Amino acid sequence: MSRNHASSLLALWLGTGLSSSLWAEEVGYLEKPVIVTASRTDQAAEDTLASVTVITRTDIERQQARSMQDLLHGIAGINFANTGGPGKLTTLFMRGTESDHVLVLVDGIRMGSATAGFTEIQNFPVELIDHIEIVRGPRSSLYGPEAVGGVIHIFTRKGGKGIKPSFSFGGGSYSTISGSGTLSGGNERGWFNLGISGSDTSGFNSCKGSLSAGCFTLEPDKDGYRNISGSARAGYRFDNRLDIEARFLHTDGHSEYDGSFVNRTKLSQQVMGGTVRYSPFEPWRMTLTAGRSHENSDNFKEKIFMTRFNTRRDTISWQNDIAITPNQLLTIGTDYLYDHVDSTSRFTTTSRYNWGIFAQHQLALAAHKLQFSLRHDDNQQFGSQVTGGASWGYSLTEQIRLTAGFGSAFKAPTFNELYFPGFGNPNLKPEDARSAELGVKGQSGWTNWSLNLYETWIDDLIAFDMSTFSSANIDKARIRGLEALLNTEIKGWMIQTNLTFLDPENRSNGVMRGNVLPRRSRQSFRIDTSRRFGDFIVGAMLLVEGKRYDDLANKRMLDSYAKVDLRAEYLINPQWRIQGRIENLFDKDYETAAFFNQPGRNFFVTLRYQP
Repeated sequence: MSRNHASSLLALWLGTGLSSSLWAEEVGYLEKPVIVTASRTDQAAEDTLASVTVITRTDIERQQARSMQDLLHGIAGINFANTGGPGKLTTLFMRGTESDHVLVLVDGIRMGSATAGFTEIQNFPVELIDHIEIVRGPRSSLYGPEAVGGVIHIFTRKGGKGIKPSFSFGGGSYSTISGSGTLSGGNERGWFNLGISGSDTSGFNSCKGSLSAGCFTLEPDKDGYRNISGSARAGYRFDNRLDIEARFLHTDGHSEYDGSFVNRTKLSQQVMGGTVRYSPFEPWRMTLTAGRSHENSDNFKEKIFMTRFNTRRDTISWQNDIAITPNQLLTIGTDYLYDHVDSTSRFTTTSRYNWGIFAQHQLALAAHKLQFSLRHDDNQQFGSQVTGGASWGYSLTEQIRLTAGFGSAFKAPTFNELYFPGFGNPNLKPEDARSAELGVKGQSGWTNWSLNLYETWIDDLIAFDMSTFSSANIDKARIRGLEALLNTEIKGWMIQTNLTFLDPENRSNGVMRGNVLPRRSRQSFRIDTSRRFGDFIVGAMLLVEGKRYDDLANKRMLDSYAKVDLRAEYLINPQWRIQGRIENLFDKDYETAAFFNQPGRNFFVTLRYQP
């Protein structure tokens, strides 16, 4: 993307913000959610010192999202690389960091593959999600390893008062059908939610590569995907300041793709856990959370079984929140993580644990707000790791706040990087990161906005070393970025915009020094708008992403693209509605990973019931 193009995006974003002030008197209510991920304690999203985005259940249904990629594509600081459509391997980069530098939690339980190092989010069922909290920037001082670029916390649906069923069914392009159903209920003491969802698509040819590039094969066929998922969540609140909750989520995905060694995968993901909260007396609240997650894959060449990778993660967390004064909160806790691998590939080591203790102090002094955190991790393989964080906020006016922060993070090498036969390197060191950030945010009755400027340095970045044909700590990276967010309402039009400028530079010694880290777009812009006209609701999204390189050598460039999606829905009555969506309206041909196709123009229609 040219410099003029990038300037035009900035001008468009600023223009939207300036024009909104003309209609301030007509602005309606904007949601102000309470989040827990940024500090591991409850706080209003608008009061956090971190850069956060919250995607609510209302957002999910309004956008008619059918996948996690639909939901997150174009969110500030996030880039995707997808290898051929729904259900195909989808890696996520946050603030220019690697795909295994993003911690994914489901209802407080750590997800992810211990072998690959990241979570395959393409399999997650959006119909069973209540909301998602996205926190950008390092959070290792609260969560330990992996939280280098940020945290994505997915919350499953939760019951409320009264018995409430919901239902959806739809179909569309590529012979796609999907359906879901939930049943929720509860009263002042207890609650529950049960859900099931499924989808099936014949897909399209995922790869247009050759025998020497891309997927290293020629398979010009349709590559389908199907998924079936279920969830359960229930809790009860007792009289003696004690409440308990249990959660369960399981999803099975069957994906076809193009590959020379394997071309079919059966992927299952499961997370189950529980939480007990108790207050011995008013200023002190204890939270005990325990859970287990699985990410298992069986891989085939046509119908012939080839490999299996089964990973398990056990987590236990004990957290104590102590209100020292009305303006001071002390948090002290400990975490335990145990990873285990069972695979047809022979790993010399198949398990490890990580113990962590952490402390955080949050305080408010007049117009200042401060947050300090410190953590010590004892990793079975890599010993002691110490991380810290400090954030400061200053209320310049009642509507405008300045923020500044610094944080460190670390990432232990994955089992693949350490022990995969013919590829692993058992002498690898953990990756270390440091990040500094400056920001300003504002809000009023009609709008909220933020600007964040950051710089991150990563040492001992793990990459593939062609000279030894194995993983090595050969790279350093320096990542600079600017994120701008604006949410407002103009004469009934709800408008959400994100703008990101990213400079992810390879700082390793050698011929690649100064190159752009692969598969990160240096500029991206998203604007999403919707409005109600009587019984009709219409909306549109424009997503623009700049050029990116597909390789470390910066020899293969992927073109910039702009994609437009349209949607509409008709409210048949207060319970029933019919929704329709046209994606990629102008049939743009684009790639987020070289040689892998993305959906062309397609449509989807959904009938939805919700009391």
